[in-house]
Amino acid sequence: MKARNTLGFTLVELIVVIILLAIISAYAASRYIGVGSFTAFAIQDSVISIARQIQLNRMQSNTQTLTDDVILSISPTCFGSKASCDTPSDSRSDWVMEEGVRFSAKPNLNIIEFDLLGSPLGAASAGVAITVHGTNSQTQLSICPNGLISSSECY
Repeated sequence: MKARNTLGFTLVELIVVIILLAIISAYAASRYIGVGSFTAFAIQDSVISIARQIQLNRMQSNTQTLTDDVILSISPTCFGSKASCDTPSDSRSDWVMEEGVRFSAKPNLNIIEFDLLGSPLGAASAGVAITVHGTNSQTQLSICPNGLISSSECY
């Protein structure tokens, strides 16, 4: 028998290497892309939670006077209580400000006030649609006339 001189790779070895490179490349690409395209969706739950927190604080205040702690502020760069957005502090949990994220409301409102039952007052009493604009994504949440705050539309 004549001994074969093997100077190359078999087809199976080449396919295994190509599959391993594809898996590693897919993993590396997903890590490189990051969460930029998911920013709006990642922040949506925080925004809903903060709006509900401010609404609940207003309902528990049990006074007719509105303070900056119970007024919801919506600016392009900050969403939260008026007091927190005016002077952001890490010791407070009622605001969100994230690089690359913008906030807007329809109708165009800067603040939303709630009554003691949690319903929005004034121009917001017909309902407000709040849009969270991320780097490559956007999402919307609603503050309904009855006070419901959710990621779905008001009916």
